[in-house]
Amino acid sequence: MRKRTTLARISLALIGTALLTTASAAPKKVTGYGSLGVVDGKSGGTYTLALGDSPQSLFYYGAIDNNLGLISQQLFDGLVEFNFATYKIEPALAESWTVSPDGKTYTFKLRQGVKWSDGQTFDADDVIFTYKNLIMNPDAKAGDPANFKLDGKDITISKVNQYAVKFTLPRPAPAFLLQQRYFIVPKHKLVKYTPEGGAKSSDINNAWPGNTAASEIVGTGPFKFQSYTTGQKVSLVRNPNYWKVDAKGQKLPYLDKLEFLIIRDPQAQMAQFLAGNLDQLNSSGAQFPDLKQKEVSGSPIKVGRFTALFGSPPFIAYNFDAKDPELAKVFSDVRFRQALQKAVNRNRIIDSVYNGLASQPGCGVAPANKAFYTNCSTLLGKFDLAAANRALDAMGLSKKNSAGTRLLPSGKALEFDLTYGTDSAVYPPIATILQNDLAKAGVKVNLKGILSSKLISTGQSGDWEALLGAFGDQPDPELRRPIWQPGGSLYYWHRSTQPAKDGDPANTARMAAWEKDIYEIFNQAAVTTDPVKRRALYTKWQLLFAKNLPVTPIAKPENIGAVSSKYGNYIYNLGVIPGYNPVPLIYQK
Repeated sequence: MRKRTTLARISLALIGTALLTTASAAPKKVTGYGSLGVVDGKSGGTYTLALGDSPQSLFYYGAIDNNLGLISQQLFDGLVEFNFATYKIEPALAESWTVSPDGKTYTFKLRQGVKWSDGQTFDADDVIFTYKNLIMNPDAKAGDPANFKLDGKDITISKVNQYAVKFTLPRPAPAFLLQQRYFIVPKHKLVKYTPEGGAKSSDINNAWPGNTAASEIVGTGPFKFQSYTTGQKVSLVRNPNYWKVDAKGQKLPYLDKLEFLIIRDPQAQMAQFLAGNLDQLNSSGAQFPDLKQKEVSGSPIKVGRFTALFGSPPFIAYNFDAKDPELAKVFSDVRFRQALQKAVNRNRIIDSVYNGLASQPGCGVAPANKAFYTNCSTLLGKFDLAAANRALDAMGLSKKNSAGTRLLPSGKALEFDLTYGTDSAVYPPIATILQNDLAKAGVKVNLKGILSSKLISTGQSGDWEALLGAFGDQPDPELRRPIWQPGGSLYYWHRSTQPAKDGDPANTARMAAWEKDIYEIFNQAAVTTDPVKRRALYTKWQLLFAKNLPVTPIAKPENIGAVSSKYGNYIYNLGVIPGYNPVPLIYQK
């Protein structure tokens, strides 16, 4: 079973800020979001959201399930959390933290006074239990033990006292802090599923099935579990023990109840939202005009645009290890990738697919990421079919058949399948635009549609030629190291650079010179604690990315969302990738 790749880390450049961000003992006061339109609300009301499918379980670490993650974020908290306005890390269940001068010891002071939703006291034992038995447990289906090894050596966690825990690292890891967004779960309810309670380490996957009594599922989050009807609905109610208040000291969340209706079809979700049966719809630029028109026409909805740090910018990947050796050779040639990126009409895609609600892409880093973004648009160049044709001619691919398709050296037509997600609002029109424009450059593209949920696994299988995919951005490039470092587990366009087995060194012998350079940059940045030096390293990486195009970035979408006008304080700037939905701030007017 594939492990959830949380990859949740953050730059040491943010740690200095975090150290200054101290908070008093529970409760934590939530302030500073005026720029996002957040105001003090009032208590009461029910808020209804959509789930794309029934959760496989009610236990977050027992199943790799995005729908379960959307529910769990309302039930549980981590040691740290994002600030919704700045994207910086700030205290959550940890009131504060310190980092040793050598960068190898992180000590977290826990927030005293926090209670589980059943009234039991939260303390260091819960944190130690969660990390040792779940997150670091290789038998937990949705654990993340790989993130707790550095150079093959274990990161350890130990108890300092009832309200302090310590992580000891074998070497400095400047992007370690963001890992602590992992959900902390209650030892007193789950110990019976672990070796501490006499069970096997794999038994944790059996915890909290769908028919579990509400009294067994407890958390420190804003809501607590009430009921689950498979295929229909999950209901949560306000947690009276929640540890946050608003600027006036009023307890959060404002809402009395949170309901998730299970609606699989995105079009059905839209219909239910417009009918008033859903109160929020996270949308896309493709749906924006219809929603905005309905808002302008008097529908009781409000449509919002939010600059996105997170979110998944689409890209084209070419399989360097394609089964057809002639295609593999062409795809591996940087001149080919550079030529075809000139045939990517980004402005047309932004205008016609995203309705203008997207921007030019970054090269592995979102433009909104002030800490690390380097503008690579000049190197990516502009849409220029004539230049694309000249570049392909210069490669020796100037001969064409009667249909106008270029010929490979063997005489076969230069054509390939482009795999894309048919159930996406944006992939089909992007794929069609690419097909049409590449045809004008003499390259035949055959569209091959699959479910979007299968794109990553298809990429990792190696059984594809070109793929239209997307990966979410993060605040620190280290968080996406398995994607962008050659040899990483998600560097699927050149799978032969990956190690023979997990934990072994990458296969550098299969890397091009530029890939070796990027490989070393990520290795250096992973241990460099000086933020200026880290930024310089990642700038060099982005420029190598733009020149060599491991993938061809297309656009960076804005986050688009709509909410019933009955509610206030809806914000969506973090997007869906981190799984954060600031429901505790939403109130019924």
